[in-house]
Amino acid sequence: MKKHYLIWLVSIAILGCTSEAKSAEKAIKANDTAVRYTGRTQIQPDGSVTFDWVGTYLETRFTGGVLSLKITEIGTSYYNVFVDGTLHQVVKVCGTDTLINFVSNVNRKMHSLRIQKRTEGEFGKTTIHQFLLASSGYLQEEPKVRTRHIEFIGNSLTCGYGAEGKNRDEPFKLETENCNLSFSTITARYFDADYSLLAHSGKGAVRNYGDSVRVSAVTMKNKMLQTFDEGSTQQWNFTDYRPDLVVINLGTNDFSLEPQPYKSEFIESYTQMLKQLRQHYGNIPILCIYCCTVPAPVYSFYEASVDAMNDPNIFLLKMKNDLLNDTTDLGAVWHPNYNGHRKMAMNIIPYISTIMGWELSRKTIE
Repeated sequence: MKKHYLIWLVSIAILGCTSEAKSAEKAIKANDTAVRYTGRTQIQPDGSVTFDWVGTYLETRFTGGVLSLKITEIGTSYYNVFVDGTLHQVVKVCGTDTLINFVSNVNRKMHSLRIQKRTEGEFGKTTIHQFLLASSGYLQEEPKVRTRHIEFIGNSLTCGYGAEGKNRDEPFKLETENCNLSFSTITARYFDADYSLLAHSGKGAVRNYGDSVRVSAVTMKNKMLQTFDEGSTQQWNFTDYRPDLVVINLGTNDFSLEPQPYKSEFIESYTQMLKQLRQHYGNIPILCIYCCTVPAPVYSFYEASVDAMNDPNIFLLKMKNDLLNDTTDLGAVWHPNYNGHRKMAMNIIPYISTIMGWELSRKTIE
């Protein structure tokens, strides 16, 4: 992965919701076989594709020099658009049946394309209706198929909440959330793995941030079963894909404020998540992380949860609580910036290499 793939924070303009397609004439349905989606999606009867989980992405190749999407957004989402592995632009999506230009000013030759939802489902739910190309353009399936897939279950850290914020005192703005700078996607890139993110800021394993009770009604143990982050009526069909590894990073919100869950309550909820993963994914490795941001000395809660499963394929990694520098490693609202997320990934990658047998390479962790 080349460095210019990521270092773009000040140089890329954000294209707004009112953008119009330019010189795009040929319409192709969103579920065309040349387009590969990774993450939880739902195909509509007319061929449209709907999703809301952060980090969901599509990949294809295109010709013709321009590409637009006919798209409907409930709320607002931001997208990273990569052409030939380099960030082309960031696109803000909102409105109904909106025609938005995603790619322009490239030559008419074949280019690879990745469009990645960089913001969370609580802010926006997307339905792609059509791809619009130049009259001479066409889509072609991306030939490279990755052989590894990591699923991450987490909170704002997994989402890249505030990762582009300039300092820890900056308030959160949606445009500063970028999952592509999160430890999760950094880790997946290092191993050249596909990834899916089941993550929602403020959610915990048993208690959500700011709740007035020790045990919240809906936490990530519930949301991980859903097709959409926002909306509990449709349960996910776990046969659609099977990851090679699941990484769980939860607990920061559970113990952020009083009242905090009792040890027995935490163990019950955390082991329920693990049992659900076993039920739906079989005996794949699961890596549980006791994160450097957990604000209470509750490592024994995690140990007891893993021990209760008595499962040799469930692992526990403890990060040191002084891993992050309180100034240089933080973005908006005291959340890790890109530098902080790289440090987290550097802690996780060697352990994944050990439990998965995936070779460590000399490439930069970025």
